[in-house]
Amino acid sequence: MNFLVIGSGAREHIMARRLSDVGVKIFSILTNRNPGLLNLSEEYLFLRSYHNNIRITVDFALSKGIDCAVIGPEDPLALGYSDALMKKGIPVVGPIRQLAQIETSKGFTRDLLTKNNINVSPKYQRFDRIDGAEDFISLLSDEYVVKYDGLMGGKGVRVSGEHLRNKKEGIQYCNELLSKGGSFIIEEKLLGEEFSLMSFCDGNNVRHMPAVQDHKRAYEGDEGPNTGGMGSYTNSNHSLPFLTDEDVREARDINEQVSRSLKDEFGEGYRGILYGGFMVTGNGVKLIEYNARFGDPEAINLLTLLDNDFASVCMDIVGGTLEEVNFRKEASVCKYIVPLGYGSDPSKEATLIVDDKHKDYSDLYYAAVNLEEGGSISTTSSRAAAIISTGEDIEEAEKRCELGLKYISGNDLFVRHDIAKANLIEKRVRNMESIR
Repeated sequence: MNFLVIGSGAREHIMARRLSDVGVKIFSILTNRNPGLLNLSEEYLFLRSYHNNIRITVDFALSKGIDCAVIGPEDPLALGYSDALMKKGIPVVGPIRQLAQIETSKGFTRDLLTKNNINVSPKYQRFDRIDGAEDFISLLSDEYVVKYDGLMGGKGVRVSGEHLRNKKEGIQYCNELLSKGGSFIIEEKLLGEEFSLMSFCDGNNVRHMPAVQDHKRAYEGDEGPNTGGMGSYTNSNHSLPFLTDEDVREARDINEQVSRSLKDEFGEGYRGILYGGFMVTGNGVKLIEYNARFGDPEAINLLTLLDNDFASVCMDIVGGTLEEVNFRKEASVCKYIVPLGYGSDPSKEATLIVDDKHKDYSDLYYAAVNLEEGGSISTTSSRAAAIISTGEDIEEAEKRCELGLKYISGNDLFVRHDIAKANLIEKRVRNMESIR
């Protein structure tokens, strides 16, 4: 079989690795010269941007006899790559543009939940002008979150008391978002712990993955600006230390309800990965946001643990024949190596040096890096590579991850070493004990 992998980060690197493990031929659409994807691909098409390149992508896919396409990032989904490929008879793991609104419009998602009586949203209001924003912030007692109603690579959310020190800064940020075009949402600030729960969907059937916790803040101790994600972990029981069985059931039920609601709304089932970003609070599980694809870094944990043949799962998704999906009962810890200053003012064109001795402890997946002509690997302004390790429990997986990181070097690089360490996890457990 021939698979097209769209995207050139660590998420797509592990997708291609899992597909190639079962003899699938990989053809890639790249926006950077990811050495892992270059090595795994039979052929590739390099794009400077996903904008205005749908036709050339479809032509490439048709010329290579692609049996199935898998889309990693959000931009191709938002632009309608799935629609264009499917119109030419190429099945896609990734929803059509209408259904991808579950990610591309936070307002659409909130309104969909309200319309279908899925009562897991905080108080919220949509704005396409500044009028009324200050009054709504006051109504929320200055405990609020401002979100851009569109895609900003996970960096469009600012929280009062964390990123926004006072109401004036909140209104300034609202005006900044309006200047980008479109609209924004103000939501009630929730207290609790965030987690991700993703589900495979084939248009009717929904099969759930283990719960994962990502770490968005750039610096240790959950400080600093938001990022695309600095690392993530899973537990061997497929839950998380601060979650109850009921929390996991609630999150799964929400994903199932949303999958049905999307089909009712558009008359077409959702095929792909439905990613629920949740917060467990003192009043149960609430929805923070949805994404229409695998999370990154979470995909690295989940595809590492996936027991099934990933190619078969993909074909079942597009064929509407999704059955049981199984994951190994192990813990996993993923940590990203990023340029110094990532999230605010990142250094660029540093050199990443990988010693293969890391393989004794971990696997590595390349992200936004470029393979240069001389064989060196240079960084960009985004994440460079992800290290992933597994173990019988989180502690063992985290220690192995740190051992693997010792064999990755280079100038101007940074890692959040506190991810999945016992003291940070215990802090989250204590937080939930005080809230419940």
